[in-house]
Parts: sequence; C-alpha cells; structure tokens
Amino acid sequence: MNTPQPMMPSAKINDDTDLETYTTSDSMKACGTLDYPVNARYLDLHKSYLNWIRWHWHDEMEILIVDQGIAKISTDDASYLIKPGQGLIINQNIMHCIHAQDQKGCTFHSLVFHPDFIFGQKSSYLQTQYLLPIQNYQYFKAFSLDGSAAWHAQILQELKEVIEINLTQNFGYELSTKGYLCHFWAELIRQLPHPETPFTHRSSPDEQRVKEAMLYIRTHHAQPLTLEDIASSIHVSKSECCRCFSRTLQMSPFEYLMKYRIYKSAKKLMDPRQNFNSIADIAFSVGFNNTSYFNKLFKKYLGCTPTYYRTHKEVHQEKERGTLSYFL
Repeated sequence: MNTPQPMMPSAKINDDTDLETYTTSDSMKACGTLDYPVNARYLDLHKSYLNWIRWHWHDEMEILIVDQGIAKISTDDASYLIKPGQGLIINQNIMHCIHAQDQKGCTFHSLVFHPDFIFGQKSSYLQTQYLLPIQNYQYFKAFSLDGSAAWHAQILQELKEVIEINLTQNFGYELSTKGYLCHFWAELIRQLPHPETPFTHRSSPDEQRVKEAMLYIRTHHAQPLTLEDIASSIHVSKSECCRCFSRTLQMSPFEYLMKYRIYKSAKKLMDPRQNFNSIADIAFSVGFNNTSYFNKLFKKYLGCTPTYYRTHKEVHQEKERGTLSYFL
C-alpha cells in the first residue's frame, strides 16, 4: 500500500485567478470549462473572507485534501473534521461550508470536476450503470477519506497526483486526469454500499427550502425584506422558515440577510468601478436605511468601520482579492 505523500508548495497557484470561482448564479458554478470541466486549487482559509468558505453548492463533485491545520466541513445535516493528509468527497449539488477548526490556520487542495468529463453528456449504459447510482444515492452527501479503510491511501495518492498535474499542466495532463478520475470513480462505486433502492433524492426538505431562500435573499437583498417575505418565497410559515435555517445553517434568516448585505457592501468598497459619494449611499444600496446600524454590523463582522475598510482597501485586497465570492 502506497503512503500518501504531501504535495509540494510549488503546487500553489496564483491567488488572483485561483479563487474567483463562482458566477452570479448563486447555485454556484465552479471552475472549469465546458470542454474541460476540471479544476484544481490551493486554498488558504486565512485569505478567504472572514476565514471561511461560505455556504454554497455546485453541479460538480468536489474533493478536498487538507495540507495543514484541521478543516471543519459542514453539510446541512453533518460535520466532518478533516486532518492533514485526509480528504473529503462532496457529492454534486450538496450544500456545504468550510471553517478552520478552533479558528486556527488551515490550507488544503480542492479538486472540482463534473462527471460529464468521465461519462459524456449523452445517456449511455455507463451512465446508467456507474453514474446514476452515485448521483442519486441518498446516503452519499459526503464521504471521508480518513484512512479508516485500506483503499483510502491509494485513492488519496492518486487524487493528489491529479491535483499536481492540473496545477503544472504539462502536455497531455487532460488525458492523464481522465484516466485517474475513471479509476477513482470505479473504486468509489465499488466501495460504497449498494442500497436496494438507490434512486432516491438526496436533498432534504430543509436543504431545498434553504437553498431557495438563499437565492431569494441574494436576488432581493437590496430591497426592504421581512421574515414574512423570505418565508413566503419558500411557501412556509415564519416559524418554520426560522427552523429550517437554524437546522441547516445554524443561523436565522435575518442573520443570513444581514451578513449577505455586509458582504455585498464590502465588495463595493473594494471595487474601484463603484462611485459612491458616501458610506450612507453604500449602506442604502445594499438594503440598509440606517447608517449607524450598518456601521455597527460592518464592524461586528469585519472588525473595522466601512471608512477604515475603504481607506485601507489595498491591504484588504492583498489578503482577500478574489475570495469574497466564497462568503456565505
């Protein structure tokens, strides 16, 4: 059995292009192209907004391998502590977020790929036999590669090699990547339990409702929003809306709304194309009608006033450039 080897620091790619991964579609489009839907990244939580990667989901499968520190990765119904050398496989369209355990530093590599790269975009025997059982397996939201089984080490080593060749991008790396991922997929489906009824939808009602509410908030955050508005957008009562958010995100809908508004204001403060005459104008543009309250929340979440943040934005850009899109 091969022992997983640490990836060299040279695998780190430029932060300017590395972390700008999501489009304005908040169901999240991860990196990659239609022709080559694969992307490898090196991530440092100290350089992410508020030292964490926001709640998000995407069509691609994602594999995280921790380099330093301990990552706490949460889905809507579970949390995983991933130590150095260990990994986590996150299935398609599973809502998740990433923190550093105990607020300490954490760095890791992320490999994101769409199964279409392996199976193609047309219905086929291979899709029916090997893709659909994993896509629809209700118990497979995330799977820990923690060394508890002998096959974990070999798979982790191969995944590290996939990441390395995608960061260096030597000639033919796309073909090598497809070979590795085909082997990974075959091993994964061989090792996962085979349920009697695999084609059961994986998403819980809470997860589906919160996803819809998050999209509604992101679309309408600049407007006056009430709890009733958010609850109505997902067709539940106000109390049930609060329970859904609490069970899934461990925060209230109002707290999510406030954090998202502060996030949008920080992006505007850092964007030289934005032309606001005052902090009050920025506050109003993201949905606050009280500048004092906006300043209070901004300092609570970011540790400084909006004026200080804008004045020293070069420092913030050096630390957070390209990573704001991971917030929430």
